[in-house]
Amino acid sequence: MNVVIIEDEAPAAARLKKMLAATAPGIEVLAVLDTLAGATAWLRANPAPDLIFMDIQLSDGLSLDLVRTMRVGCPVVFVTAYDEYWQEAFACHGIDYLLKPVKQERLEAALRKLEEMKEYFMTRFMGLAEKQEKKDKFLVRRGVEFVSIRVEEIAFFYASHKLVCLVKKDGAKFILDQSLAEIEKQVESAVFFRLNRKFLVGRGAVRKVSALPKSKLLVKVEPAVKEDLVVSSENSAAFKTWFGR
Repeated sequence: MNVVIIEDEAPAAARLKKMLAATAPGIEVLAVLDTLAGATAWLRANPAPDLIFMDIQLSDGLSLDLVRTMRVGCPVVFVTAYDEYWQEAFACHGIDYLLKPVKQERLEAALRKLEEMKEYFMTRFMGLAEKQEKKDKFLVRRGVEFVSIRVEEIAFFYASHKLVCLVKKDGAKFILDQSLAEIEKQVESAVFFRLNRKFLVGRGAVRKVSALPKSKLLVKVEPAVKEDLVVSSENSAAFKTWFGR
C-alpha cells in the first residue's frame, strides 16, 4: 500500500512513519509533506496514493481546505490534536479521525477499516460484473478451421507484442482477435483474475502463490510461463479475496 503523510511536526511525522512500518511492513511512504502548498503541488504532480494520513492544522492553513478545493482521489485518515473538526473531516474523504498522540491500536483499526472497505466494494463490483452475460466458449482458428474451446478448458489468456493468446490447460495456444480488456468482460470474474497488464488467469491454473516485498504477490501457473507473474500491492488484497473464495 502506498501512503502519503501530510504533517508539519517532524517528530510526529517520524513517529507515525515508524508506527506504520511496525504495523504493516508492506506499506511504502511515498512522501512526507509539511505544508499545504507542498501537499497541493505533490498531489497535482503524482498519481493518488492508496491512503493519506493528514494533519488538519498546518503552518500555512487547514488541510481541509485542500480536500475541499481539489480532487484528492483516495481515502484520508485525519490525524490531529483537536477534536472539533471531526464532522468536517468525515465529509472530506475521511475514513477515520485519530487524535494525537496516535495510539497503536487506533492506527491498526484505521488500516483494518480501509481493507474491509476495499474488500466490500470489490465484492460488490464482482457481483455486478457477474450479472452481465458471460461466454461459455471461445471460437478460435486452427489452420483453416475454426474450433470452439469451452471456458473450463482454458488455463489463462495473455498479451504479448500486440497479440492476445488463449492457452488451454493442455498447453495448446491460440491467437485471438480481441484485447485482454474485452476478454476480461466476457469471462466470469469468480473464475478469471487480471493479475497484471499482460495476464488474465483462471483459478484452476494457479499452482502456487508466494509473498514478495511491499505486499506484492508472485503467482505460479500451470502450464508454466517463463516470466514472473507479479500481482501489485494495490491488487494483492483483491487477488487474495478472489483466490480464497
